[in-house]
Amino acid sequence: MRDMFHEELEGINTSLLGMAALVKEALDQSCIALTTADLAIAERVIAADDTIDHTQHDLDARIINLMARQQPVASDLRALVTALRISADLERMGDLAHHIAKLARMRYPNNAVPELLETTIKNMSSASARIMEKMVTVLQYRDLTRALEIEQDDDEMDKLHRLLISTLLGDEWTHGIETAIDMTLLGRYFERFADHAVSISHRVYFLVTGEYANGER
Repeated sequence: MRDMFHEELEGINTSLLGMAALVKEALDQSCIALTTADLAIAERVIAADDTIDHTQHDLDARIINLMARQQPVASDLRALVTALRISADLERMGDLAHHIAKLARMRYPNNAVPELLETTIKNMSSASARIMEKMVTVLQYRDLTRALEIEQDDDEMDKLHRLLISTLLGDEWTHGIETAIDMTLLGRYFERFADHAVSISHRVYFLVTGEYANGER
């Protein structure tokens, strides 16, 4: 029974990695759609969000079923609860990539990002991709060094977010209220994406060490 339990737990971990790969692809493609005004790519990202949602629902059902059948305790229970929470974070990250793609589609055939903010948004896209790469490594290898690095990457994202807001409020902004709202939302999508990655890294850190990272509770 214990061998079967750990085999099913390993299957859940493998599915989490698969879900993370789907989210990474959604992020990469949504950023391409955003910066190139590529409608076909945006549509694919939007359609693929259903797959991420279904993956989460399947994962959660498997985790809850395993908990009900095996009634795990201690580290096994912690692993399953952590997996539930990580799947929720990943699903939300998929939603944020979906929102980015929808913004690209909404402004097509124009580029959604005005020239004044192109560099800032490209830097936010790059920061998100870097965070996602590290997060996949954290999930796959329980890499605590990378887990702590994600916190630093999130600080960089916060700085970029503040730069975006200051640009919107500056005298050089001449693109109107509607575009300002678009960019405010876009900045929030990237900022929240990073926040969810930090949450996942903290969960993995706690799973491995039994302690919270950087005083997190």
